[in-house]
Amino acid sequence: MIEFENVSKVYPNGTRALENVDLKIDDGEFVFIVGASGAGKTTLTKLLLCEEKLSGGRLRIGKFNLSRMSRFRIPKLRRTMGIVFQDFRLQPNMTAYENIAFAMHVVGESKKKIRERVPNFLKLVGLQDRADCKPSELSGGEQQRVALARALVNNPNVIIADEPTANVDPYMAIEIMELLCKINSLGKTVIVITHNLNLVNYYQKRVILLKEGHVISDKIGGMFDGYEEEENEEKPQQAEEGLTDENYDLKEVPVTGVKGGEEK
Repeated sequence: MIEFENVSKVYPNGTRALENVDLKIDDGEFVFIVGASGAGKTTLTKLLLCEEKLSGGRLRIGKFNLSRMSRFRIPKLRRTMGIVFQDFRLQPNMTAYENIAFAMHVVGESKKKIRERVPNFLKLVGLQDRADCKPSELSGGEQQRVALARALVNNPNVIIADEPTANVDPYMAIEIMELLCKINSLGKTVIVITHNLNLVNYYQKRVILLKEGHVISDKIGGMFDGYEEEENEEKPQQAEEGLTDENYDLKEVPVTGVKGGEEK
């Protein structure tokens, strides 16, 4: 469970990015977080990752208490989360295989386990034939799928996807969202931060709307009264043949990995 209790964040220049936020996300939920630029989405993400400290209130992720988290505990917390960034953040000199393997290497997994798991996750995202390609040889959608596989390979409890469809075409956006839904169906908590209200309305999941640092709406699906996104985004189209279990065979992926720690 992720729980914000009266959480506030004020930056040194006086900007109040979040103010008195009360929010609870249960294990296994799929949640969109939306809002215009400056609404507080980025700050909320940084608090979850311990990239910023709270100014007030209490924040817990599972058994971790982020309100009094020591810096020595932060790596252990982050191992329970998989992060997907809109700019991919792949290592340019590494192949797709190596980028995914690197995520396992940094948490101390054995070479044997890396050899076993990485091919399964390349298959999961449909890139088993692109394993030896470097990012410059991949399309934007393929790079995002490598980034998603990298986020998933250590079997995190929570997936945080920050604008995961921002740099891909509408067809690929649907593919990425379908994969996130598949991961959610395995019991993983999925949080998607996005500007794309077309995708939000398309999937009819729980949607949390931020405005000027406040949660002003929290409901399942639907457009928001009085809220208009600044950007006009193309409406996503469903893939002609759909996405099937054959495309993303989750049975091929071993469900083992990092276990969450406990904050004292």
